This record gives sequence, C-alpha cells and structure tokens, in this order.
Amino acid sequence: MDLLVTGASGRLGPSLVQALQRDGDRLRLMSRRGTGPGGVRGDLATGFDLGTALAGAEVVVHAAGDPRNAWEVDVAGTRRLVQAVDRDRLRHLVYVSVVGVDRIPLSYYRAKYAAEQVLLASGLPVTIVRVTQFHVHVDELLATARRGPVLPVPMGWRAQPVDAADAAAYLARVARAAPAGEVLEFGGPEEMAVADLARAWAAARESGAHVVSTPLPGRLSTAVRDGAALPAGGERGRRTYSAHLRG
Repeated sequence: MDLLVTGASGRLGPSLVQALQRDGDRLRLMSRRGTGPGGVRGDLATGFDLGTALAGAEVVVHAAGDPRNAWEVDVAGTRRLVQAVDRDRLRHLVYVSVVGVDRIPLSYYRAKYAAEQVLLASGLPVTIVRVTQFHVHVDELLATARRGPVLPVPMGWRAQPVDAADAAAYLARVARAAPAGEVLEFGGPEEMAVADLARAWAAARESGAHVVSTPLPGRLSTAVRDGAALPAGGERGRRTYSAHLRG
C-alpha cells in the first residue's frame, strides 16, 4: 500500500510513522523541505509540489497543522490537498483533529472545524478523528502557566489527556480500515480535573510548585467546564497521565 503522512514532524508524527510502518508498504512523509528517510516535498501553505507529493497515494493521514497560521495551513491547505490528491488511487483520507473543535471558542479550533467541513464536503473517502490533548502538551501548558512557586489553573476545567503512541496506534488502525465518512473521537483512559493533573505534574516535575485553582470567566472557560474538551464517545487509550509522569 502507498501511504502518505502530512505533519510527521509534529508531536504525533514519530509515533504515527512507527505505527503505520509495515513490510511491503511505501510510507512517505510530506513536509515543506522533504528531507529525511521517506521525505517528500509538499507545502500546504502555498500548494507547491502537492500534486507530486500526493501522486499515487492510496491512504493519506493528514496530521499537519499550524496554530500560528491555521486558516492558511489548516483550512486553505486542506482545500489544496483535496484538489491535489489522486482521486483514482485514493482509498482513504484520515484527518487528525481535536476533541472540542465544534464547541470550544478558540480561533485554532474554529479553523480545525472548518477543515473538517472541507473534507466532509469533498466527496473523498474520509474519516475525521478528533483526539484529546497529548500528555506532553499538558506538560508544556503547565510549565508555561507556572509563575514562580505558584501554578494557577482554571477552576472547574476537566480534561482527558492521551498518550501520543496510543493515539497513533488507533489512527493507524483507522487508516487501514474502510473510511467511516464521519467524525470519530479518541481520548485518554481517564477524565481528570485540570487541578488534579497540575498537582500530579507538580509532584513529579516541580515539587516546589503550589497549585491554585482560579475562577476564569468567559465563554471558553464555560465550555471547558461543561465538558467540551472531553470525548463524547469512541475508543480510549491505555496509558494514564500518571504513568506518563513516571516514565
């Protein structure tokens, strides 16, 4: 099978490449520079070399995204990808999205949701997979939020973070199956209050940090408190956030 991955250099990329590798398949990794083993050049932001990169691809896992330039890369770039794929060869296009893009009022989430709509309206054999936040992303957010000895977190927020390797294994299974033509969700094994995530992170990584739950007004905070960042259904990963911290 001829498989192509966009966004292979992101947080999910290395795990996704490992999960997709199978003897006898051709696995290509698209990036703007096209360097490294299996690398092919293709630029979602400009459309440069997209047709060449996608030529012959039977399965495309579209994991690319750019929060800093989402409307050009995620939305317009997805339109360019739809126009460039070989419709005679393509069996399945899997798009990696984020749980809550339809409910959380963030510009990047709105862009991801718009990209979903582009694909669902494209007539291509597609599956949208919304994934919760990765464990390493939670680590980064908490490290950024820390202010000296204080680690403020939004009061009442809930999350269900997932291990990138678990998500990659699920996406590889979806990619090799028949297209669903709809949205699927995948999350971590346990729902947790963000304050509890922060306490676990502080105990493992920053023992001097004191977690303080802080009321945060606004529509975004209300949505997350109401569970917009939690998967409504679908399968779950196995590795917990605590196991990630121990590792």
